[in-house]
Amino acid sequence: MNLDIVISSFSVDECTKFISFLNKKNKRTDVKNIQLFKLLRTNEYTSKEICIQLYPNNKKDAYHALRKRLYESIIDFLATLNLEEENSDKIEIIKYIIVARSFLQQQQFKLAFKLLQKAETIAKEYQLYLYLNEIYHLKIQFSHANTADNLPKLITDFKENQQLYFIEEELNIVYAKIRQVLQKITYKGEVVNFKELFEAVLLEQNITINETLSFKSLYQLLTIASISAFITKDYLQIESFMLETYELLKEHPNKEKERFYHIQVLYMISNTLFRTKQFQKSIQFLKLMEIEINQNKRKYHKLFTPKYYLLYALNLNYTNKQNEAIELLTPTLKQKNNNIETSLDVYLSLIVFNFQREDVQKAYKLLYKLYHTDTWYTEKVGKEWVIKKNLIELLLLVELDYFDLFENRLARFKRNFSTYLKEIQQERVLLFLKHVAFFYQNPKEFATAAYVNEIENSFEWIDAKREDIFVMSFYAWLKSKIIKKPVYTVTLDLIAQAQQL
Repeated sequence: MNLDIVISSFSVDECTKFISFLNKKNKRTDVKNIQLFKLLRTNEYTSKEICIQLYPNNKKDAYHALRKRLYESIIDFLATLNLEEENSDKIEIIKYIIVARSFLQQQQFKLAFKLLQKAETIAKEYQLYLYLNEIYHLKIQFSHANTADNLPKLITDFKENQQLYFIEEELNIVYAKIRQVLQKITYKGEVVNFKELFEAVLLEQNITINETLSFKSLYQLLTIASISAFITKDYLQIESFMLETYELLKEHPNKEKERFYHIQVLYMISNTLFRTKQFQKSIQFLKLMEIEINQNKRKYHKLFTPKYYLLYALNLNYTNKQNEAIELLTPTLKQKNNNIETSLDVYLSLIVFNFQREDVQKAYKLLYKLYHTDTWYTEKVGKEWVIKKNLIELLLLVELDYFDLFENRLARFKRNFSTYLKEIQQERVLLFLKHVAFFYQNPKEFATAAYVNEIENSFEWIDAKREDIFVMSFYAWLKSKIIKKPVYTVTLDLIAQAQQL
């Protein structure tokens, strides 16, 4: 366990509880575990510095033994804490089943069946198929001792529940397989026909999506749809499905019990609405997401708030509130965020925001801080992110008039990404760069009617309503050079035209 990361994820309330937990556990007054916890919590010292503070004689063995004991205490504490916060209904069902099983073995049948009936009622309400399976199993096994139960009806209920449980588990397998392929597409740049893959996996698992699904299964289904849109860049295609499915989730009995999945769903819908340029609707779902984040003593605050801020800032940026977007995101650069993907997305977004408002030096200064290799970034956040970063860098080099560096980076980009872009049928990225290079080398000829016509005819345009918002943002730079208007103004104009369709 990386103690620094785990401890940094503790809320103020959790820190207080953990120190109290250690105080109760400590039998001696000279134990250093609380000191170690507080030092790690500050995130200001190296391991060596902490060791010397705790053991002036630099007793490394004693220090490592102390870290190990603190690690074990954290495991105990988190287990206790999560049990306390665990779905109380699940705990109650487990309690009823365990006690009922004991009563059945003691032939206290009346009490046992009364408890099993209570457990069944709760489990049905919350679609807890695994627990229902055990309840029906016990009821059938001891049905000879309960004349009130109809055995054929019990068997039918048991088989129907098995089918629902089977669908839930099979969908979980589908979800796992799709996510595994996404890893290959995103982080290794593999080319896959996602639609064919999804249909093949569903067929392989013998699933038809037409059953009453649990909250978690509906979340997984929405995640698969979101992945599909990410691959195809066609978020408009899934928008109505996402919103219709959410209408089911709004009334779901497990909505509050499955808050982690609920927050994820709200984020996915908000992101989909942002990508389809429905910014006010996207913000509405972000506000619902914020409400959920602040529940459960803000248990999920650290986990989801960075993503919330990022998506909120993107919405602000594309609704002509760019300064607000930058003000919202800038402080997050200094905050420790365990999600490296979100952190890098924040960096890239701030680079784009500053570039769009023509603060090129500030944008380049931020870009300069992304000093790792493309290979490193590909492993951490995927090929698409790396391509965007490289495209932004090339535009910045043009604006800064770093000709030699531009030529070098352009040649490297073509060498590293041309084959991949052709394989995924995104040759228009290479066409875009061809026009960028032409503008840089021939600025006087760029805005002539003949060349403008060539640009218009060289791209295979799709419906502006369906066009990806980030693709439009890059094209806006080209158009700004043609019509000699600020790039941010052109960006907002293009989006406003798409919204009117």
